Amino acid sequence: MKTISISNDIVPIAEFKTGISKWFKSIQKAGHPLIITQNGKPAGVLLSPSDYDELVYKKEFLDSVGRGMADTETGNVYSTKELKATLIDRRSR
Repeated sequence: MKTISISNDIVPIAEFKTGISKWFKSIQKAGHPLIITQNGKPAGVLLSPSDYDELVYKKEFLDSVGRGMADTETGNVYSTKELKATLIDRRSR
């Protein structure tokens, strides 16, 4: 995802509503997310589908890493021997 350009990527909701098609084309072409404001404050963000997918994937990955780190800190770990036995057991079912 590209960096947001303050002068080009922030638009009031009224302007967004009058040119929705233009803004969708813009995020596809430029790859920049679009910040939509309402009463001068950020109200929403429009992302391309690929940018959204990338964010979701990264969040899921980081959450998984966090769970793994928490498991190691609490001692919820397997030895190599235990892991191999568990995998063999699961595969045989």
